[in-house]
Amino acid sequence: MSEGEQGDDSQKTEDPTQKKIDESRKKGQVALSREVNNWVILLAGTIIISTMLPSIFVDLIVILRGYIENAAVFPGIPGGLRLVLGDRLLDVLHIMALPFIVLMMAAFLSPFVQVGPLYAPETIHMKWSKVSPVSGFKRLFSMRSLVEFAKGIVKIALIGTVGVIILYPYFDKFEHLIGLPMQALSIEIQTLVVRLMIGVLVVLMVLAAMDLVYQRYEHNKKMRMSRQEIKDEYKQTEGDPHVKGRLRQLRSEKARQRMIQAVPSADVVITNPTHYSIALKYDPDKMEAPLCVAKGIDDVALRIREVAKEHDIILFENRPLARTLYDTVEVDETIPPEQYKAVAEVISYVFKTRGRSGREEV
Repeated sequence: MSEGEQGDDSQKTEDPTQKKIDESRKKGQVALSREVNNWVILLAGTIIISTMLPSIFVDLIVILRGYIENAAVFPGIPGGLRLVLGDRLLDVLHIMALPFIVLMMAAFLSPFVQVGPLYAPETIHMKWSKVSPVSGFKRLFSMRSLVEFAKGIVKIALIGTVGVIILYPYFDKFEHLIGLPMQALSIEIQTLVVRLMIGVLVVLMVLAAMDLVYQRYEHNKKMRMSRQEIKDEYKQTEGDPHVKGRLRQLRSEKARQRMIQAVPSADVVITNPTHYSIALKYDPDKMEAPLCVAKGIDDVALRIREVAKEHDIILFENRPLARTLYDTVEVDETIPPEQYKAVAEVISYVFKTRGRSGREEV
């Protein structure tokens, strides 16, 4: 690994985002332990041998006995032996169907339990790197391959040791199996095989648990991200924060312009007198309550007052009412009922003033 790659890996200290995890799952990159798969399949095989093997042996013995007892009456016509063998092959497949189904279910359920439902069509796409001799050579001598090789050696050594320990007491007893009837022989073999497989299962269970922890650790390590990668991903999904800020600013400015353009339609502007301005419009024939067409503080309040003066709209100073309306009513909303009385006095005064001498500043 180059120094640059080491530097990049050293910067990947953050947990992966959900987006990266989802994208990796689509590519089939998940923490999957093959040792767990092997253990589950071996467990299914042990169950099959311990529960189904006697009946399977009996059924196979019946089929073989039929060949031996009826060897003289097999059809001698061309293709006759093929017909006889074909029928018996169907019988054997029927006998082995249930064990085969159990093994298939075990092979399917093991990865399903580890990673859940997974659909990753990208894993079956043709990639030249998979058939490239150079890429294959790199994978062959990669750290992962060396770990798998070492793990295989340890597994063989442990299983071999357990097998010898379990079978050692029977080394001097195998001769008595020669004279046993077929049914008794099957029971003896079944007992011995089940003991051997249980011992192997115990060893593989420990190895599978260790391998599962290791695979998840390696997967999480591989999935780690640098802070820059997280920032880049955020920009791709949520947008550049600077751009979003600029867009918010533009939307705010446009909304402010529309609000200022609505000021000439107001009947009165209630002021603080300098920091707050609230422009209200009221048409008794069309509205149940006065409508706020514009509001603002400081610079925006000053601009509202300027536009109001340009269009001869009355400016009414009421400091507590101005602040209360600013806090309780939004633009294009009617005033709250608790402010009806105070605003009604203002609107009444405005309508009286307008009726006598037109619009003027108060």
